[in-house]
Amino acid sequence: MAAPETEELRTMRRTFQVLCVLCAVSVLAISPLTLLLGRAAGVGVAALLIMTALHTALYALRKNRADAAWLDAAGSDAEA
Repeated sequence: MAAPETEELRTMRRTFQVLCVLCAVSVLAISPLTLLLGRAAGVGVAALLIMTALHTALYALRKNRADAAWLDAAGSDAEA
């Protein structure tokens, strides 16, 4: 069971979703981007992929901590 989503986690989840869509679009459009921007297109796409990976790891860590804390609190209430 998951913890209720806080505003911060909701924002992080939506940011994660936007980053994933941007990654998909940028990878699919790498040829036109390369023609338009040259070598900077590859660097930009790589930076976007790295940023997405880092944000995903941070979101997963915070979400897991929130879920664990919520489950611990729910377990404490059930025992009392």
